[in-house]
Amino acid sequence: MTTTASAAAASAGTFLELPGVLPQFIDGNRSRSIVCGLDPHEYDRVTAGLGSLHEWLPAFRAAGERHLRAAEGFAADGRAVSAGEAFRTAARWFHCATFLPLADHARTVATAREADEAMRRAFGYLDPGAVRIEGEGFAGWLRRPVDSPARPRVVVVVPGLNSGKEEFHAVDEALLRRGVATFSFDGPGQGALVGTAPEAGYHRVVARVIDALASRPDLDTAPGVGLIGLSLGGFHAIRTAAHDPRVLATAAISGPYRLDWAELPLFVKETLTVRSKSPAAAREFVDRIDLTGSVARVAGPLRVVEGGQDVTPGVVPAERAAREAPHGDLLLIPHGDHLLCNAQADWLPSTADWLAGHLG
Repeated sequence: MTTTASAAAASAGTFLELPGVLPQFIDGNRSRSIVCGLDPHEYDRVTAGLGSLHEWLPAFRAAGERHLRAAEGFAADGRAVSAGEAFRTAARWFHCATFLPLADHARTVATAREADEAMRRAFGYLDPGAVRIEGEGFAGWLRRPVDSPARPRVVVVVPGLNSGKEEFHAVDEALLRRGVATFSFDGPGQGALVGTAPEAGYHRVVARVIDALASRPDLDTAPGVGLIGLSLGGFHAIRTAAHDPRVLATAAISGPYRLDWAELPLFVKETLTVRSKSPAAAREFVDRIDLTGSVARVAGPLRVVEGGQDVTPGVVPAERAAREAPHGDLLLIPHGDHLLCNAQADWLPSTADWLAGHLG
């Protein structure tokens, strides 16, 4: 954040009230929302009607409710595919509604739960074999490829700071098409669990996820599992691989190596403060996001994917981890933004192949 922007933030008091922030936020989240599954034209129509960022959540939630009503109409008429697709679209709008930090965090929590419920209803039509798995600090969906072996290998999809399992269906689908099962989940402070505080020791949550998957006779986890972490989830994935020998291969997409509280944008600070319940807890969380001394312990292959246009103050990118890992490689896409949402074809197919290949 520039000095001018910092001064404006101080006078405005909150990210939502920064001068000129509305068009910047709309533009900055357009590629993310489209990759999440929103129709770009509908995104443009909904955001064109916003007078301030305070209207973001209700406007996106209203769009989700429109698709929810359509889904229920399709279901009543016996049109199963259309019902499933509309429930899934509703889930995505509800999820994207939760991007902002709000003083009234209960509204975010309620909307995230609506996203979770809509996605449950969607899978009932689109993927009836999807299995809900919950445990201490996590809740998510296990999906298996249609034409898979009896016991497929599995990749765990780890979301980031204000993302969740509804956001990365394209990653799931890419892996499912390659014969790999996926488990996409929400952890502490994310998605359906956004009412709980984020945990810097998130690798212990992922370890419990692996425990749950390893107990299932319909998966082949004996050789190990794959991880793909996105944004802050990239850090969590690398940290998990450094601690857990059951991780066979890891991909980190736009993940941080280290965070610096003093330099972080106001948006990130406010998001963490709201979700952590206090400024002190948010600061403590950030201070623990540091891979120094950990990466050398990642025994398996590590792929780090970075976008050349992804420059965020206070974030040291995980590009450094690719150099420090014993078996690391870096895929840098010069024109890529954060999560390379504007360049998905440049990284997702090859990275899905990379993970599937390392899982055998």
